[in-house]
Amino acid sequence: MKLKWWHVGLLIALGLAILSPLASPWPDGLERVAEDKGFIEAALEPAFEIIPDYVFPGVGNEALATIVAGLVGTLILFGLSYGVGEMLKKRETG
Repeated sequence: MKLKWWHVGLLIALGLAILSPLASPWPDGLERVAEDKGFIEAALEPAFEIIPDYVFPGVGNEALATIVAGLVGTLILFGLSYGVGEMLKKRETG
């Protein structure tokens, strides 16, 4: 089987998801500025959350729950992207 570019990309993304518990525990740049400037309380909650706080529900170990959340999220986005790409390809050739 010949490896395609998206095979490599998907493997890299899944590998990064496995390493996700090693990410910095500090807030990202936007969150940090909102905290420093005092408007973090004005932030609205998201309309919906598929995997809240990047921790997969029902998994007791927090690091493992983060890894599972990353893997599931990566596969969901890959599947959606691949599906849209296939639909567009069929529309182009059809």
